[in-house]
Amino acid sequence: MGKDEYFPLFETKQAKGRLVYRVFATSIFVAICVILIYRGAYLPNKNGEGRLGWVLLFMAEIWFTFYWILSQLLRWNCIYRYSFKDRLSKRYENDLPKVDIFVCTADPLIEPPLMVINTVLSVLAYDYPPEKLSIYLSDDGGSVFTFYALFEASHFSKNWLPYCKKYKVEPRSPAAYFRSMPKPFDATHSSHLASIKKLYEEMRNRVETATNLCQIPEEVRDQHKGFSIWDDGYTSKHDHDTILKILVDGRNKEAVDVEGYRLPTLVYLAREKRPQYLHNFKAGAMNSLLRVSSEISNGAVILNVDCDMYSNNSQSIRDALCFFMDEKKSQDIGFVQFPQNFENTTKNDIYGSTLQVISQVEFHGLDGLGGPLYVGTGCFHQREILCGRKYSKDYKIDWKTSKMDGTIFELEERAKSLASCVYELNSQWGKERGLKYGCPVEDVITGLAIQCRGWKSIYLNPKRSVFLGLAATTLEDTLVQHKRWSEGDLQIMLTHCPLWYGHKRIHLGLQLGYCHYCFWAVNSLATLCYCTVPSLYMLGGISVFPKLSSSWFLPFAYVIIATYTYNLIEFVHTGGTVLGWWNELRIWLYKRTSSYLFALVDTILKLIGFSEMKFVITNKVTDEDVYQRYEKEIMEFGAPSPMFTLLTSLALINLFTFVVLIKNLLERKEMRLMIEGLSLQILLCSVLVLINFPLFKAVFIRKDKGKMPNSVTMKAIVVSFIIVLYFCH
Repeated sequence: MGKDEYFPLFETKQAKGRLVYRVFATSIFVAICVILIYRGAYLPNKNGEGRLGWVLLFMAEIWFTFYWILSQLLRWNCIYRYSFKDRLSKRYENDLPKVDIFVCTADPLIEPPLMVINTVLSVLAYDYPPEKLSIYLSDDGGSVFTFYALFEASHFSKNWLPYCKKYKVEPRSPAAYFRSMPKPFDATHSSHLASIKKLYEEMRNRVETATNLCQIPEEVRDQHKGFSIWDDGYTSKHDHDTILKILVDGRNKEAVDVEGYRLPTLVYLAREKRPQYLHNFKAGAMNSLLRVSSEISNGAVILNVDCDMYSNNSQSIRDALCFFMDEKKSQDIGFVQFPQNFENTTKNDIYGSTLQVISQVEFHGLDGLGGPLYVGTGCFHQREILCGRKYSKDYKIDWKTSKMDGTIFELEERAKSLASCVYELNSQWGKERGLKYGCPVEDVITGLAIQCRGWKSIYLNPKRSVFLGLAATTLEDTLVQHKRWSEGDLQIMLTHCPLWYGHKRIHLGLQLGYCHYCFWAVNSLATLCYCTVPSLYMLGGISVFPKLSSSWFLPFAYVIIATYTYNLIEFVHTGGTVLGWWNELRIWLYKRTSSYLFALVDTILKLIGFSEMKFVITNKVTDEDVYQRYEKEIMEFGAPSPMFTLLTSLALINLFTFVVLIKNLLERKEMRLMIEGLSLQILLCSVLVLINFPLFKAVFIRKDKGKMPNSVTMKAIVVSFIIVLYFCH
């Protein structure tokens, strides 16, 4: 590059068709305003029929209008980022920064050690100078079997890394690679593939055997002194000293693979746990990793991934560095967020696990407003910024971080105290340094804090998925996960409201973008109202919408047709299917009337001191029968969950109402007049019945273990029948 030449390491492009979309959105807004005028103008008098239902719907529609405006902000200025890795290599190949990768696991029963080490092996094999790469596994389960699996992985990596390098393997998770049925290039590759697969199968069998038998082979225990820790002084996963072991020291020239190339550093950490101390869940684990890694490798860049989220693109470190190392456009970039993608979603995504619209549309819109949220995995951070540094125009990172000195034993001993229970007492950790504590979505609130310190974030969504994880395979797991997310987001709204916490710190549009997610839980009330009031009032022949022949009917019709048509086009355009869109609508309804409602109630209970914060880990182990039904896209109920009771009650209310409606239509001569007056209520009730068809099958038809439990069915029938009977009279 010449003295006056400048070729950026990344570029930004705006989405096409913005003007057309803005005109379209404005037309919908006008129609919504007309609807609100209608509600206010035709409000029944105090003694009028249906006044309460009318008022409830009016309030719900005001809320929906507000929330719709928030959703439009995320589509108003979508931008797309593109990196130039070739330029990065030409300018900085010999000066690339050290990168520390954090992999977090918490429970060996629901996050199997074999799955964890496949993620570790995938990031160990990044296309990056190994002497500048360090991988840390945080095991909050303190499991000797996870440690054993990592020990086995450290040996297997000596064969796996050179194989990946030689054949440019993608993905670099062994399990995922072998599942993809790779085709050998030639006879030599075929032989090498067979041998590496055999080594992996042998490792897998040893790990699974040890885990199933709950016993580490004696000959293995003799190979590493770390195993003795679980025999001496280890009480339980909730009560033990810090366990820190450097399994591979990347500084040591003898730490090489079978072809003589250096290996990355590999570290196991189980931070100290004591029953009398709060451990602050994943945020506490991440902060311990930040401190421990600063003593061992001190990488300038941090990548954190969940233990089930393996690397699917060996070039992703270089992608992220294009945004950190650009000479003119990188000074204010704090972190680079990649989307969460999943390898086990069904064709039509029965549980809406891909969060397709969020990852393919909304986060690009957030990027146009100042940057996406930090979602807790697949995110690259600058170490100093994550540790609390405020933005400064004069700030310039020193990519050549200091080298750590000392033997493995000395490094381990110095770093152990940094992961103790008492280290953070009376410090700024969890407040101004590292990830913030006290919130179920510690990642989102940490990202907000970073942006409020003056830094921006980048959203990079390449064609090839950068990370692939495991989506929930049951409805209960899906709803529980969204309950935690929506509860945490609402807590952010109450304690760090973006409108005041981010005032004059971040763009107003970004403040409102955060509000879009922080108000997830509040959406439950308006949605619950719309799912019940129109149907129940229809039982008494009371209309809460304009007649079919009225001119006021037109704005309702336009908003319904325009919004749902656009949503369908948007969903299909971003890679979904028509049936997938229908499934997305169903899950949208289920989340709003169960997960979000329970999150709202739990948050209120916490505020008045009747509940404490919990962190629920999504189960990564699926029963064979459950998974077979999942692959066939059969919804899984099976558990007597209170959320299922609520969902079933709401579905049955609309079903019973629909049956009564059909009966009345058949018995009454003035059928045409009835349909004209109740047209929108009939439509809404019919759609709710249709969208709940899988639930009705689980209640009335299915006999497998995934059907709705009888206890849930009986409770829901009683509740819904009483409510419908009341409104019939």
